[in-house]
Amino acid sequence: MTTRRTFMKSVPAMGAAFAVTPGFLTEGGGAQAQTAEPLEGHFHPKGKAPSEHTLRVLAEAREGLPFSDRQDFDEQARGLIAEMPERQIMADAGHVAWDKAAFDFLDEAEEFDSIHPSLTRICKLNQNYGLYEVTPGIYQVRGFDLSDISFVRGATGWIAIDPLVSAETARAAWELFSEHVGEGLPITAVIYSHSHGDHWGGVRGIVEEEDVRAGKVEIIAPRAFMEHTISENVFAGNAMNRRLFYQYGLLLPVAQHGYVGQGLGKRVSAGTVGLIAPTRIVEEDIEEFEVDGVRMIFQNTPGTEAPSEMNTYLPDLKALWMAENVTATLHNIYTLRGAPVRDPLNWSKYISRALYLFGQEAEVMFYSHHWPRWGNDRVQDVLRGQRDVYAHMNNQSLHLANQGVTINQIHNVYEPSEGLKQTWHTRGYHGSPQHNSRGVVQRFLGFWDCNPATLVPLSPGDSAPLYVEMMGGKDPIMAKGLELHGAGRYLEAVEILNKLFFADPSDQEVKDLLADVYEQIGYQQENPGLRNSFLSGAYELRSGIPTGDTVDSTGPDVIRAMSTELFLDYLAIKMDSRKAEGLEFSMNLVTPDNNERFAIELSNATLSNVKGFSVPDPDLTLTLDRQDLEQVMTGEAEFADLIADGRATAEGDASLLVQLAATMVEFDPLFEVLPGTKLQPDSLATAAPLQAVTGQVAIE
Repeated sequence: MTTRRTFMKSVPAMGAAFAVTPGFLTEGGGAQAQTAEPLEGHFHPKGKAPSEHTLRVLAEAREGLPFSDRQDFDEQARGLIAEMPERQIMADAGHVAWDKAAFDFLDEAEEFDSIHPSLTRICKLNQNYGLYEVTPGIYQVRGFDLSDISFVRGATGWIAIDPLVSAETARAAWELFSEHVGEGLPITAVIYSHSHGDHWGGVRGIVEEEDVRAGKVEIIAPRAFMEHTISENVFAGNAMNRRLFYQYGLLLPVAQHGYVGQGLGKRVSAGTVGLIAPTRIVEEDIEEFEVDGVRMIFQNTPGTEAPSEMNTYLPDLKALWMAENVTATLHNIYTLRGAPVRDPLNWSKYISRALYLFGQEAEVMFYSHHWPRWGNDRVQDVLRGQRDVYAHMNNQSLHLANQGVTINQIHNVYEPSEGLKQTWHTRGYHGSPQHNSRGVVQRFLGFWDCNPATLVPLSPGDSAPLYVEMMGGKDPIMAKGLELHGAGRYLEAVEILNKLFFADPSDQEVKDLLADVYEQIGYQQENPGLRNSFLSGAYELRSGIPTGDTVDSTGPDVIRAMSTELFLDYLAIKMDSRKAEGLEFSMNLVTPDNNERFAIELSNATLSNVKGFSVPDPDLTLTLDRQDLEQVMTGEAEFADLIADGRATAEGDASLLVQLAATMVEFDPLFEVLPGTKLQPDSLATAAPLQAVTGQVAIE
């Protein structure tokens, strides 16, 4: 039987075209006494130029990729009707919501010595900024946000698909569209393709809720849309929001040595996120109906790119909308910001079904990111490639796992097939083969590699001093770290410098050297999430976490959309059980306007609730309308206020609400990821004790 050791030895080194991740950095070269001097023109005063080793890795990557294939550029430019004249889109609050001008540097050179050539290519492809025709009757505005917005001509108006992240960018897109194509007609329907925030957050920029309530605008969404839209943002919302700083490079300036793009698009807009609930849900696996006179066939694809998602075929136009199940990249199986690991086999099967249901006749395929593909042969080719990249990821990661390759080895062993590596739209501009293959193993086998030594590991801060002591202290570690850095052996340098860093997070000399190593690793990445994460780590090691106001609420629309049960579950997470020791009570919560009731108990320092039941002899019964409860959820009122003005009644011991509030904590939206990077005392989010503060909406 092949053992892990013999198998790892038998795997050939990955080719230069994929030598872009920490696991495959060039090694060799002489040691240097110190790292390079700061680079003039770098956005950070301690920032360095790419090393000779990084330059070599990027040059070799360019040689191994099919840059002669220019079809994507032809398709990206096709159908341009009008460019957007304004380079910035202002937010209603007065700040800049969208700054396209910041990315102009990408047009000033063909390649950059600090950006992987493949990443440079996708960033240039994402430079489109205007209104495009997909096919007569279908149009897209691209480059206004992380996602694109599409418009389909209906019998009486326009059907909008996926209204971006922010109201301001969606409004600007609609205004540009109306000026050149709209014919003065209104929006009659909005389709949310799936539950991620960059596909519904801008809806209030293009329609009024009063028109939705009056039946003038229909809003259509896939099965379980509201449930997953809210639940994905709540329970780990604060942690997910902090991790976004790394995956999406939120602290990095837009520059060739910093943030250059997100693969799916430029970046996330900084406007107003809103949500209007759907008026029609696509419930069946395959469901056909007319939307403003346009025949549409909807294919629910749950558990693919999002837990609630659907593709749509417009048979009379032979146009296939693939939502975010197909884009110009390998997507995420495991998302660095944090999310349940996705099922790549399920994903590939839904793409395969779409190929056989609609792809045999579709003449154009478009989606919520990137540009369309034209011609049936091209449509089928892209669908097959996208199907295969997820199936290969699933099947071969498990093939290796079944030969003993563990979660801590798989990213250094798994390779996409040669055909997938030479296909642009299956390369890792959002997900990467490295973190996705680990995600597959995690999905099936979990975090443990089956080595008892890693089953109950010491925390890094506890184990690091032992390693440092055994390695002879700081001086020899720093000397070896400098030697490894000089030789371009960056992962090995991280391995030892990380121990030294955790042993003493206050040592700025150590942090600076580790930051230098992170920076070189970041420059070498094809994948934006990996690049951003390493460069963000370098940024915080050098400068600490920037302080100031932070916005970690998605706004009242999203919080109001939370079910009462979800809100109560969230409170149970906010509750510090140590503060609840010895406190026990039971209460009933009744909301007459929606006819709901909940039995709530605090016991064993645990808050629990069950919908549809009542405690027989409660300590407190709290009765208020759901619409008034929302005032508490958004922090606009306290329970005491509602009781005082008669909007709520409390039968029993109302002081229990005060005791419950005292157990709640506010999560710090800028908690340390790397120890020793918090510059000032914790600046906690300001919120009422029982308010739902959920963090930024999940975006993909």
